[in-house]
Amino acid sequence: MSWLVTLWTCYAPSLHLVGLVGRQLGLRVGFQGVQTLNCSRWGTPSDKGVFEDGDVILGGLFSLHSEVSVPHLQNLPLQYIYAMVFALDEINHSSTLLPGVKLGYRIHDSCALPAWALQAALSLVSGDNPSCNSAAEYLEAAGIGDVQIFVSYTASCPCLSDRQQYPNFFRTMASDIYQAQAIVQLAIRFNWTWVGAVVANNDYGLTAVKEGIQGAGVCLAFVETLQRETIVSDARRAALTIQASTAKVILVFTWYTDVMQLFLQLAKLNVTDRQFLASEAWSTSSDLLQEPVSRKVASGVLGVAIRSSFLPGFESYIRNLNPSLRPDDKFLKEFWEKQFLCSPGITTSSASLPVCNDSETLARVHNLFTDTSQLRVTYNVYLAVYAAAHALHSLFSCPDINNPPGNNTTCLLPNQISPTELFQHLSKVKFITPQGELFYFQGADITAKYDLLNWQKTPDGQLKIALIGRVDGFDLHLNESAIQWSTGSNQVPVSVCSESCPPGTRMATRKGEPICCFDCIPCADGEISNKTGSPQCDRCPSEFWSNSERTACIIRQLDYLSFDETLGITLTAVAVSGVTVTTAVFVVFLYYRQTPMVRANNSELSFLLLFSLKLCFLCSLVFIGHPAVWSCRFQQAAFGISFVLSVSCLQVKTIVVLAAFRSARPGAEALMKWFGPAQQRGSVCLFTCIQVIICIIWLSVSPPVPQPDFEIPGLKVTLKCAMDSVVGFSLVLGYIGLLGCTSLLLAFLARKLPDNFNEAKLITFSMLIFCAVWVAFVPAYVSSPGKYAVAVEIFAILASSYGLLFCIFAPKCFIILLRPEKNTKKHLMAR
Repeated sequence: MSWLVTLWTCYAPSLHLVGLVGRQLGLRVGFQGVQTLNCSRWGTPSDKGVFEDGDVILGGLFSLHSEVSVPHLQNLPLQYIYAMVFALDEINHSSTLLPGVKLGYRIHDSCALPAWALQAALSLVSGDNPSCNSAAEYLEAAGIGDVQIFVSYTASCPCLSDRQQYPNFFRTMASDIYQAQAIVQLAIRFNWTWVGAVVANNDYGLTAVKEGIQGAGVCLAFVETLQRETIVSDARRAALTIQASTAKVILVFTWYTDVMQLFLQLAKLNVTDRQFLASEAWSTSSDLLQEPVSRKVASGVLGVAIRSSFLPGFESYIRNLNPSLRPDDKFLKEFWEKQFLCSPGITTSSASLPVCNDSETLARVHNLFTDTSQLRVTYNVYLAVYAAAHALHSLFSCPDINNPPGNNTTCLLPNQISPTELFQHLSKVKFITPQGELFYFQGADITAKYDLLNWQKTPDGQLKIALIGRVDGFDLHLNESAIQWSTGSNQVPVSVCSESCPPGTRMATRKGEPICCFDCIPCADGEISNKTGSPQCDRCPSEFWSNSERTACIIRQLDYLSFDETLGITLTAVAVSGVTVTTAVFVVFLYYRQTPMVRANNSELSFLLLFSLKLCFLCSLVFIGHPAVWSCRFQQAAFGISFVLSVSCLQVKTIVVLAAFRSARPGAEALMKWFGPAQQRGSVCLFTCIQVIICIIWLSVSPPVPQPDFEIPGLKVTLKCAMDSVVGFSLVLGYIGLLGCTSLLLAFLARKLPDNFNEAKLITFSMLIFCAVWVAFVPAYVSSPGKYAVAVEIFAILASSYGLLFCIFAPKCFIILLRPEKNTKKHLMAR
């Protein structure tokens, strides 16, 4: 792992040590064949390194030698070493940062071996001081856990953010969780919800998947792990899983050598249509880019990389390095020998190499050491040095509370530094880098900054890396038009378990499957979803309803029984016909008013009954048309009063018939005095007035008002006369029913009275029809939706009116018009 820091005093009062320790590849990437040959020949870490004295010493550990199979990779850690030296040189020449304090350095090679790194770290802390019996004894006596501070430039394990376990740790490399989250942002940006994962079987891969991806809106179709010891078989297994999976986007979170094996296995299976998402460990690998197999299976890779930055003057500094100017620099001497195959004349030359002729220069050398176009980890080293320098600057100077504001005084001298104080100042460090970026620590971490890269094919068929965006913290900036996809076109690959549900439907997860696998269920009536992939349907407000596609709420259309629709026209025609027939009967009775048939059946009540029936037919028309305040109040009152008038007439006619026959008995002559014309009119008026009073009270207290019936589902909402008081309407109907039942009872009692034309029989039939209609009306009215409830009430009014009209007057009109011979007093009086 990568560390910066230990601040320590060993033997000289003015000498302090800040140690910078490099990443151990054995822990991060899992190299199998790490060799100790390149390190063992140096004896101890202090025998080989780069050193310079100063008031404060910064120590650094870098994995310069790691694996002989990839010797060119040693050039990159060498660049890190001289980035540290370059940064220290800048600081020492700065007039504002640590003025008067010279920073020195002690840089060692950790060889990517934990044991060797520990030995080198002990050497840094002890300073190789003979007065310290040994580094181990010195650290044991001093308590290294209390005094060391580490700043890492490449350690990315999320575990290192834990202040409880690593209280003295800082880093200029973001946690792997952030790059996993950046990849998730990419997946969400392109609607990739079904992603496969191939990860290293260690903290680097597993932690990123567990803490960065799972539960972040992306489902993992599979997770395959790669183990260094069994990489070939693991890569084969992962390739077969990728081939069988429906996931078209594959996240690979492992070291580039593992990726190479995976690509080889995929090429054997001819799997070339997958879109790969790369972690920073392999997204910038030049080895992978140059492999033909990568061009076959991995074009269009989208990757996350450590943010690259430009260091002014660094390239010139690198290319001007020369062993003749740094005679004690053993790292540079070794590099020079390998690069130019000659030995610098500054020391005893290698027996196997000729002496250099001083014409060698790095100006025309092109390798990872001299390439400064992509300074990623190198820039992290640079930032680590500046962070330590700013912490020291803050520690050495602070405002004096006894002096006026703005006056500074030295708080500490280099020989007075304590690790606790340095930790406090390093925690609060905040400065603008020479590149103009704001730098500060958040606990152990810094704000995550990444470059977004794309592997693109060049015209000659090679692969190149193109910068397509960046990540700043949680903000994703992406130039989508610059992306070259694995499909070879501008079409974004699709990788979903289920296609996104279109508007008008909702997602319904499948039992036992990930949330990204679902079915699309159409929204119910009155509900909508107006965007793709809606997890639920939203109910429309009561005054709105869903359109046919269930994608938008549209205002509900007012619906009522109108005169221009079929049902309204039919009912209107029936009502008008009833009025016409009633008028015709009225004319017939009026014309033949002197005939026995008309006079014998109480002509005055018959005319009043015909008038009330005409009102019944006409009142039905008030129920048709757009409900208004006046119509809602008038229709029920007209209905109730008209029918009470009709039934009252029938009831009085029945009473008169009964009284007439009773008066024929001895001693009952006086009975008819109580049922003369005046009493008949008074009775009808009394019965009707009771209904009028009920209606007045009802309509005064809680009258019906026009109101949309939003409770009934559907695009059309019925505008009806809502009855706030059911009691009032019940009293109106109840009173009509009471009179109707009374009339039926009386008519039933008089049905067998001896007469050639007994009107009581006709009243009995008419009241049976009347009662049957209104008994059936109640359940039909309650169960009918919307305007059909109004139609039911109109039908009941018309049916009962026609029943009364035909049962009472049809037989009479038949005799008057078609059997005039029976329209005589003799015939009517015959028994």
